[in-house]
Amino acid sequence: MGVINLENGIKIGDGQRCFIIAEVGSNHNRSLPLAMELIDAAAEAGADAVKFQIYSAESLYSRRTPRHSGYSKDLFSLIKEIETPRDWLPDLAKRCAERGVVFFATPFDFEAVDELDQVSPIFKIASFEIVDLPLIKYCASKGKPMIISTGLATMEEIEDAYMACLGKGNGDVAFLQCASAYPASPSIMNLRSMETIRRAFGTPTGLSDHTIGIHISVAAVAMGAQIIEKHFTMDRGMEGPDHPFAIEPGELKDLVRQIRDVESAMGDGRKLGPSKEEMEFYEKARRSIHAAVDIPAGSVITQEMLTVKRPGYGIRPKFMHLVVGREAKVDIAADQWITWEMI
Repeated sequence: MGVINLENGIKIGDGQRCFIIAEVGSNHNRSLPLAMELIDAAAEAGADAVKFQIYSAESLYSRRTPRHSGYSKDLFSLIKEIETPRDWLPDLAKRCAERGVVFFATPFDFEAVDELDQVSPIFKIASFEIVDLPLIKYCASKGKPMIISTGLATMEEIEDAYMACLGKGNGDVAFLQCASAYPASPSIMNLRSMETIRRAFGTPTGLSDHTIGIHISVAAVAMGAQIIEKHFTMDRGMEGPDHPFAIEPGELKDLVRQIRDVESAMGDGRKLGPSKEEMEFYEKARRSIHAAVDIPAGSVITQEMLTVKRPGYGIRPKFMHLVVGREAKVDIAADQWITWEMI
């Protein structure tokens, strides 16, 4: 519970580093060389995985579907133009293996599940498909880890999907918070729901991020996201529905670097004093008790003879009341820090 184990030894979840997914989706523009270039760029940026989507317009949309206000074409025609050719799958998986990144994809029909079962160590369920429990059950029956996006979903629908997986004996499930708008406004991202889902189901949680830029994903990691999925393109100016809100190679590299920096910065929560890197400032820039004037040996030290300044080699300021009234054992020059051995 709380950790997913992949076939190649990668772990996702509690105590593991964030699993960063470069989502190609349809941004290959049905060009295999471009798809390969995207895999190479994602690997060079440090992503952990590259994800595609496998669907067919005929089994995804009714031809009678009303046109969406955000697109100039009807949805059936739009999807038909951006389908990932299924005969690419072995080549895509091979290229990912060569580049040291995990290959997987989102299946949108039973045939795609069978095809991906041959080449992918993970199944991803898209937000819109979370209500397709027969598809989820069929994926889960393959016994591979499941990552399920939860855009548009209620907690009841998330529970339905989770129970569908458990019903097939598959508890290796992770959920991604998602806002299903393209692009999504930061105001609808609801990052706190990651914790709500994690507490409810005990699964790894993360974010599928459709906002512009990388800052929301980085913030999600600081809030405990164990998976980040971000759409990725070689050029936002390319033609296609997912290019405009995707990040480019340089931004993906920045995303990976910033996420790793945030993970490193999180720490363990214990407050134990200075690190090794801080020790010189700890000694030289902290304050301690100093002589405000020359203090001859044998003098009884008064408050007026003392001051507090840097460095911190002397007695801590909180012990000032223990120094006042004591006798100087040695001559103490003005501006000298005072140690216990001197009094």
